[in-house]
Amino acid sequence: MKLEGKSIYLRPIEMSDADGAYPTWLNDPEVCRYNSHGDILYTREMAQSYIKSVMDNPNTAVFAICLHEDDRHVGNIALQQISTKNRNAEFAILIGDPSVYRRGIGFEASRLLFDYGFNSLHLHRIYCGTHYENKGMRSLAEKLGMNQEGYRKEALFKNGQFADIVEYGILNHDYQKAQL
Repeated sequence: MKLEGKSIYLRPIEMSDADGAYPTWLNDPEVCRYNSHGDILYTREMAQSYIKSVMDNPNTAVFAICLHEDDRHVGNIALQQISTKNRNAEFAILIGDPSVYRRGIGFEASRLLFDYGFNSLHLHRIYCGTHYENKGMRSLAEKLGMNQEGYRKEALFKNGQFADIVEYGILNHDYQKAQL
């Protein structure tokens, strides 16, 4: 399955992605500044193990974000912890290639993923959490129409200190209304 956008497309992550730039992203301090990665050396073998664990997992949909212009894999985006009973899922995104920052790729990829989650998987709710200082992710969540739902106090240990996580969520009907 391939989800097509204007400047990017999403395709399911595949084993060959572990041979590309993907594992190096999780070793880049700037890329991992606000996420739970970057504390240990992330290897090709770890990437292969992760990819294998999500490829046939019905509770996870992980996609590679690729540029139309050169088919370059620049990030990953996912619906995780998909609950068919509760019809909700956690949203996660990582733009690993800093050369594409501030080009709207995260927003375009997120819209494709939300459309897939709400229209194909028939989810009722999509949610996410982010480091309180992650202004880029907070801005993306708000641009997607997500509402701030709360804080988890000191829930993330990053760079030698505890940090709050800001929680966001959006319901299907609110998302659909915002698309009109």
